[in-house]
Amino acid sequence: MKNTYRKISSLFMTAVVVFFMGCDTDLDINTDPDLLAPDAVPMASELPAALTGIAGSAGSYFAIFGGFWSQYWTQSAVANQYKQIDDYSLNTTDNMINGAWSSMFDALTDVRNIKANALAEENWNYYLIATTLEVYANQILIDFYGSIPYAEANNTAILNPAFNTAEEVYDLMVSDLKGALSKDLSASPIDNAPGDTDFVFEGDMDEWKAFANTMLLKLYLRQSEVRPSVAQSGITTLMNSGATFLSSDAAITQFTDEDSKSNPLYETDRRQLNVATNLRASTTMGSFLQANSDTRLSYFYDGTSFQNQGDFEDGSSTSSVVELAPEDPYYFMSLAESLFLQAEARVRYMGGNGAQALYEAGLTAAFDQWGEDASSFISGAYAYPNGTDAENIEAIVVQKWVSLFPGNGFEAFFEHNRTGYPQESAVSQSELSYVPGQFAYSVEGLTGGLFPKRLEYPQDESQRNSNAPNTVIKITEPVWYDVN
Repeated sequence: MKNTYRKISSLFMTAVVVFFMGCDTDLDINTDPDLLAPDAVPMASELPAALTGIAGSAGSYFAIFGGFWSQYWTQSAVANQYKQIDDYSLNTTDNMINGAWSSMFDALTDVRNIKANALAEENWNYYLIATTLEVYANQILIDFYGSIPYAEANNTAILNPAFNTAEEVYDLMVSDLKGALSKDLSASPIDNAPGDTDFVFEGDMDEWKAFANTMLLKLYLRQSEVRPSVAQSGITTLMNSGATFLSSDAAITQFTDEDSKSNPLYETDRRQLNVATNLRASTTMGSFLQANSDTRLSYFYDGTSFQNQGDFEDGSSTSSVVELAPEDPYYFMSLAESLFLQAEARVRYMGGNGAQALYEAGLTAAFDQWGEDASSFISGAYAYPNGTDAENIEAIVVQKWVSLFPGNGFEAFFEHNRTGYPQESAVSQSELSYVPGQFAYSVEGLTGGLFPKRLEYPQDESQRNSNAPNTVIKITEPVWYDVN
């Protein structure tokens, strides 16, 4: 595979400068923050690098993995860029594996420097933003790898940071979010407040508090199967506290149709690789949308010819191509995801009170994202089951799976690991009895019928850090929250 890491890094640093030039700010863009001592870097100048760095990593490397393993797309039969992802044969020297890990930790260097400087200055606005971003990035890492450096990560004085267990990382992330949320934001210096260089909320701290609360909700819910008492206690306390959750998208929307300034998934898969047809419509998602006459189908794919998951050796060269656009936002978290999280939490821990309304609001938001109307689906194909808790949760998670297309498929992958939804097919997709939307084992899969569950640690990290796990953990080994 072609190594795109340098290009992605260059892309987002270029984008940062372009965005700055359009901002109403006194930042001197001719001063390179990288030439300053860490404690001298203005937080306003480092925040764009932190935001775009995380979006660049999650929205390219992790989005590509997630899109394959949540079965949004499959490898083209007339290309070979992603065969090792689609047949589950990735190895630790793979450029995608190494790039995903290194790019996210590079972004976290900026995030954690902002957090340290904000703590020193008691600037609680920036402290909350940095903490929320820190947790967001690490949640992706821990859910993919199962153990990561957290407590000692990005510390230049520690060359071999220790790996924390998943339980430790989750507890630390919860503690960090609670700590940041407990600060008095009104006590922050008014002459150094986040503004236009906050590409997500433009310094609206009520929105950042809601984002942090929604991240807390996600962290608790992700533990629903492995630590049910922790999940229940955390969620009931959070929801009974009157906490606000995201009521709008947390997204970067400033991408343009220009080289090195576009959405990271588009930039990586389409512009930088210069191959427009790598990603083909998977039968899994395509058949589900088609069977339900879902109006989002034409936005997801350029036709209705689907390729069975992993059938890149015998698949058709005419299979529909995944639709991506350079101006697509990068969603840290969409409004739809926020609402579906709240709906599931209410089914599990609040007696179902209010779950249907939240589910229907989530559907509305998910269709709104594409300029479509959900009302006929709310009363028709996607009507809330009002059945058992399991039936209601399945409906919520399946609709969340659809809503995360295209750039947040990693979250759909995590949720499939946690809940088992969408369900896995007992037959191949070529069988008449195949149920549209059920996950199918890759036609060219090389893991003996076992689905991927995680990413393996990159060789670069194993060689550089003496505390890294010294054995290869196969991608079919379940992560901690997956007890199905």
